[in-house]
Amino acid sequence: MKIIEYHRPTQIDEALALLGRDSPKTLPLGGGTWLNQPGMQPVAVVDLQALPLNQLQRQGLHLRMGATITLQGLLELAAELPADLTAAIHHEASYNLRQVATLAGTLIAAGGRSPFTTALLALDANVHILPEDQDLSLGDLLPFRSERLLGRLISRVAIPLNARLAYEYVARTPADQPIVCAAAAVWPSGRVRLALGGYGSSPRLVFDGSEPAGAEVAAQSAYSQAEDEWASASYRQEIAGVLAKRCLEKLGAA
Repeated sequence: MKIIEYHRPTQIDEALALLGRDSPKTLPLGGGTWLNQPGMQPVAVVDLQALPLNQLQRQGLHLRMGATITLQGLLELAAELPADLTAAIHHEASYNLRQVATLAGTLIAAGGRSPFTTALLALDANVHILPEDQDLSLGDLLPFRSERLLGRLISRVAIPLNARLAYEYVARTPADQPIVCAAAAVWPSGRVRLALGGYGSSPRLVFDGSEPAGAEVAAQSAYSQAEDEWASASYRQEIAGVLAKRCLEKLGAA
């Protein structure tokens, strides 16, 4: 992209005013990994580094993670996170990319093969959006990111502290993005959520209920047409069921 204006506000209201402009097209800049892609579209950028959006805070049964905290910054606070969420972060990007990639930026740019986004989807993460001061589930946001975030700003993402998480994947090599990945979360109430990644424009939630016996079948059904240059639909369908079963067994919910 061709950057024609650069702004580094110190106040959130100032950043929102810039992002809300009709012209030129103005985008938030966190780590810059997405904006650094090739292209000549002219854009203005609002650098978020000087804003207080990189904090980590416990709030009741939730952990609030600031939008501009880097993926590596999250790993350095791994004691606060589920172990398999840290595994998904490691799988998301290399060390150098994790140093600059921000939490919100990763979610905004995530394709279907994003391990981190898959894990957060299973955890029923909530995204806080300004200026509306609105909490929106990640599952509701992902399919409509371009429309819902136009002129807006993600300030934080919250995940539950009372849910246990399991993450499993299959890839061509351990360093590759997954051909299929699965993440399952279980709450003390017995609620189970299962998300799949590895295909499509974003990870997808395939199960949310209290009868985990149906999760494996739901995973297979969700990927019955998931064919692309990386894998056939029949392969993905089979592996999705296998990984769903592994996640549930790991959590004792099979």
